[in-house]
Amino acid sequence: MDRRVVITGLGLVTPVGIGVNETWEALCAGKSGVAEITTFDPTGFATRIAAEVKGFDPADYLPKKEAKRTSPFIAFAIAATRMALEDSGLIIDESNAGRVGVLTGCGLGGLHILEEVTRIVDKKGPKRVTPFFIPMLIGNMAPGMISIHFGAKGPNASVATACAAGSHAIGDACNLIKRGAADAMIAGGVESTITATAIAGFNSMKALSKRNDEPEKASRPFDADRDGFVIGEGCGIMILETLEGALARGATIYAEVGGYGMSGDGYHMTSPAPDGDGAVRCMQAAIEDAGITYESVDYINAHGTSTPLNDLYETRAIKTVFKEHAHTLCVSSTKSMTGHLLGGAGGVEGVFSVLSIHHGVIPPTINYETPDDECDLDYVPNVARKKEISFAMSNSFGFGGTNATLIFKKFEA
Repeated sequence: MDRRVVITGLGLVTPVGIGVNETWEALCAGKSGVAEITTFDPTGFATRIAAEVKGFDPADYLPKKEAKRTSPFIAFAIAATRMALEDSGLIIDESNAGRVGVLTGCGLGGLHILEEVTRIVDKKGPKRVTPFFIPMLIGNMAPGMISIHFGAKGPNASVATACAAGSHAIGDACNLIKRGAADAMIAGGVESTITATAIAGFNSMKALSKRNDEPEKASRPFDADRDGFVIGEGCGIMILETLEGALARGATIYAEVGGYGMSGDGYHMTSPAPDGDGAVRCMQAAIEDAGITYESVDYINAHGTSTPLNDLYETRAIKTVFKEHAHTLCVSSTKSMTGHLLGGAGGVEGVFSVLSIHHGVIPPTINYETPDDECDLDYVPNVARKKEISFAMSNSFGFGGTNATLIFKKFEA
């Protein structure tokens, strides 16, 4: 378990850009990816806004015939993986295929196709169902199709831990490398569930923002006027590999995986514990795994969903863990721009955290206009900030009380 794991490639498909450079520039400029829903007619819904991926053509990454029978979440995953592998320069061939694995997180899978096929069965009968229905639906087809397309034949699995899935996938992939089960892993999170049933379901839980007249201002983590999260879609993938392997290839190293923590709230189906107990133990576990003190952390990419309870309880948890240092470190929520990517959030935000270390820039929390007396940390409001970062933490907390924290560190030979 003492093998060092580094990040050598990154890939992004997000509501603010396709590709790492486009997305990062948009984040640093404080650009919102939230707009009125176009994937279905939202008339009559309490929420009519979302953070959709724009300008993405699956045929740019897949053969045209295959693109037509591939769910959006799988296409996003293949596209982001292609970007990350090209960025890394890692070549998968017969010599190493069995030592390169894939582990991705996904919350709801192909909800689009489930809705479509349900309508077909109701109107036209069961014989009209496509044989590609199940492969387009199930979450593990994202890592499965990545393996098929790129030849990675090592460990292959999908994590389904709601909004913590992407972070769990990265942390678990790192541990597979550390214990020698793989030498490199393609890891991250993906989601594409901006559908009528998803919006209706989250609306019935009163979880979504209803700021339909100001879409770009709807996601406002830690702001006193926050009224719910904005659902987003996309994918974040990183290439993890042993330090020895990366150095031998002469690969560019963005950062190193420093620590990984997990915990369970054991409290409520959807609400975090008021004292943030699960989040506290999760962050503490990651800090202990990294072998550092809490004062070492410079930046937290917060879960920061823009819901009244999550932001308050995460703030309380940060104060408990970091004590007086809580008011000197930087905390920002990139969900203010990308919306909440559910199972894809941890993958995308893990990549953002790595980019923050690599570039020495912290993306802002946009739409922070009215301070909340109980949310009183430095949320890097509205404007990106230059800062040298040695350790960055990324938090992901999911329904069911499942929690994941990743710590990335600046690489030193």
